[in-house]
Amino acid sequence: MKKYFMFDELGTNYRREIIGGLTTFLAMAYILVVNPLTLTLANVEGLPDSARMDYGAVFVATALAAAVGSIIMGLVGKYPIALAPGMGLNAFFAYSVILGHGAPWQHALAAVFISSVFFLLLTLSGLREKLINAIPVELKYAVGAGIGLFITFVGLTNAKIIIKNDATLVGLGHLGSPETLLALFGLLITVIMMTRGIKGAVFYGMIVTVIIGIIFKLIDPPTQIVGAVPSIDPTFGALFSSFNDSSFYTTAMLGIVMTFLFVDFFDNAGTLVAVANQAGLMKDNKLPRAGRALFADSVASLVGSIFGTSTTTSYIESSAGVASGARSGFAAIITAGCFLLSIFFFPLLSIVTAPVTAPALIIVGVLMVSSLGNINWKRFEIAVPAFLTIITMPLSYSIATGIAAGFLFYPITMLVAGKRKEIHPIMYLFFIIFLLYFIFLTE
Repeated sequence: MKKYFMFDELGTNYRREIIGGLTTFLAMAYILVVNPLTLTLANVEGLPDSARMDYGAVFVATALAAAVGSIIMGLVGKYPIALAPGMGLNAFFAYSVILGHGAPWQHALAAVFISSVFFLLLTLSGLREKLINAIPVELKYAVGAGIGLFITFVGLTNAKIIIKNDATLVGLGHLGSPETLLALFGLLITVIMMTRGIKGAVFYGMIVTVIIGIIFKLIDPPTQIVGAVPSIDPTFGALFSSFNDSSFYTTAMLGIVMTFLFVDFFDNAGTLVAVANQAGLMKDNKLPRAGRALFADSVASLVGSIFGTSTTTSYIESSAGVASGARSGFAAIITAGCFLLSIFFFPLLSIVTAPVTAPALIIVGVLMVSSLGNINWKRFEIAVPAFLTIITMPLSYSIATGIAAGFLFYPITMLVAGKRKEIHPIMYLFFIIFLLYFIFLTE
């Protein structure tokens, strides 16, 4: 096993890999709670039960998707990178597709499945890297930052720090309410731990917030710690019913599929390069076994959609494990084992409420908007599409609309600026697709 995972070549050992794998799990374990709450729209009142996914099934699907994805990455890609349903993509799934477009959650899963199939085919054909390279780097950074703002906005509204205001659309909430105070406490304690460089600060912050919530009787204590594994039947394979529904085949759904595809493109590519570079695994500025790593991402997302969760992607939190010594795929296997064990702790994790997860969403948003510094704001023809991408996402409450706005304005501003040679031909195709997306958005 040491030879397979190249321990000697990478200068690592079992102890480092085990510690690194555990650290990565602690850093990203919050997804076990945040993802089910997000996909079930638990914080949105007035929705019929048919519009909500089953919480227990999504919890199991989240853990299984993370485990399967991490195992494939460890065994095939041989990188210390763990996977799980991605933040931002799950928000798009819930708040844009289900809540915004009014699509059934089965349709949303089908869109993830289709995008994953394309994802896999593009990876196997080698076209995936060409498409990624065709998109200007500034727009890639803008998409990441825009999603960060969107996630933060979702966190602030879930905690009722920001609320609806008839006069100004949004406004400051009632900060004295018990639930909001609990969320603010969670945010404060998480920020303090993050600032001190504590590994797994987001996860630990949630634990501390839950304890405080129980002490002040804002959260009901768990009746048991270990319990029966929830049934995955409500979501497993549910996506396939969409293909027999004529309402699924719309231009708006095409835009949704492409958004899943694009965002997954950017997220995976950026994470793989960032973590591999941190671990010193890059060679001649290239990622060894890149095809295998991308294959792991594609299959994980495909499997996750069948289980019943949003797009599964590589996690930047894997950098915490790398900082703890992880260098090989064995660490990803350890992380996968932790996700599998977590399935049996559903009763314990189910007590986590919106005020507890809101700080995690806000902090993840803070981390994602760091890409703003990589955009060349002095070039107006770049600044306009980048800004419109970033600002449109939270204001329209739609990641897809933000991407569409940026991709529409980019070729226009570049052509007017006389930068025609800098526009990749594929960007014109994207322009047409997103123009149709806006025209038929209400279908």
